Amino acid sequence: MSGQATGPDSAPKGGGFDKPRTGHGGTLTIDLGALARNYRALALRARPAETAAAVKGDGYGLGLAPVARALHGAGCRSFFVAHLSEARALRAALGTGEAAIYVLNGLLPGMAPALARIDVRPVLGSLEEIDEWRAFAAGHPAPPAAIQIDTGFTRLGLGKADIAAIGADPGRLAGFDTALIMSHLACADEPDHPMNEAQRARFAMALKPFAPARASLANSAGIALGPGYHFDMVRPGIALYGGRARIAGASEMEPVVHLEVPIIQVRDAAAGSDAGYGATYRFATESRVALVSIGYADGLARAYGAGTGEMRGRLYLAGIACPIVGRVSMDVTAIDVTHVPRGAIGRGAMAQVIGPDQGIDDLARAGGTIGYEVLTRLGLRHTRVYSAATSRLLQSGAEPA
Repeated sequence: MSGQATGPDSAPKGGGFDKPRTGHGGTLTIDLGALARNYRALALRARPAETAAAVKGDGYGLGLAPVARALHGAGCRSFFVAHLSEARALRAALGTGEAAIYVLNGLLPGMAPALARIDVRPVLGSLEEIDEWRAFAAGHPAPPAAIQIDTGFTRLGLGKADIAAIGADPGRLAGFDTALIMSHLACADEPDHPMNEAQRARFAMALKPFAPARASLANSAGIALGPGYHFDMVRPGIALYGGRARIAGASEMEPVVHLEVPIIQVRDAAAGSDAGYGATYRFATESRVALVSIGYADGLARAYGAGTGEMRGRLYLAGIACPIVGRVSMDVTAIDVTHVPRGAIGRGAMAQVIGPDQGIDDLARAGGTIGYEVLTRLGLRHTRVYSAATSRLLQSGAEPA
């Protein structure tokens, strides 16, 4: 587990901004205790269904291994990733114990032996995948598999004709254990959308040829739709990490993420001068500008940039909103700090990107996107700092509080 770094790379003292540095730009602080509490809250709401966890995308950008260990410590025993490479990393993090790992992107040709070696379960989404897994299981010890059904998403999963073919030939599933039948909701973030009930009904009907296998339909937003959507397992993702599962309203979950980035330089901008690539922003009056160490390579998308007269993304200093001016570049972004007290700004001062003043979903809204994208784009260039108390608990094998 990592903590706040110190040592030779620490910033030079001066100006009151002598926080330790590690050679990276931003500091991404992850509260694993809050993550564990969010899991328990969702599990309580979904009972008696099992609550699994989606940890794909490097644990939604927060670090697969520490995230998975915290969730396991909170009681999670089933995990969903997208790729075999993620499954390998997750199995290494959790060991060969009781955790079930599912690979959502299914079975690519020739992948079966690699999955079996690490006891990982493919989510089979076509008759071709089912036939290949059955053929492999006929000659080798094979983990259980899940089967995905498309209930109207037009994404991965068996269609009506495929389900009918299995109903006509149940032997097609012989030779391996079907641990789970699953589908995915398209519009659960809109509770009143008619697609929700249509998918639930289609899923319930499609389960008949697969009985008595366990069933799973609900994601984070699906849990809030009620017990009729829970079936035997729910699979939250964004809600675990403190994001909002529904389009409207605030998140009901504890914040997990705090991101701050240092100011590299503070400078004056004359009235009529321009900012950034393309000279898309022109200062109307004399202003002060801070150049901060974050760009699109760090997960702050170019969509947050602003032209003259526009207001899009913002960062916060001393609780004061500082609008982004000009385009976001790869490594540096300019913010207007004219109205920030001079004592709160300077080289090395930290500007808040995500935190008490601006949550994941606030930032997402400013960029015309969703919290999922904000989290998973954070990348690897920020220093990840995990709650010290939680880190000690995880190292000792105890459960996070």
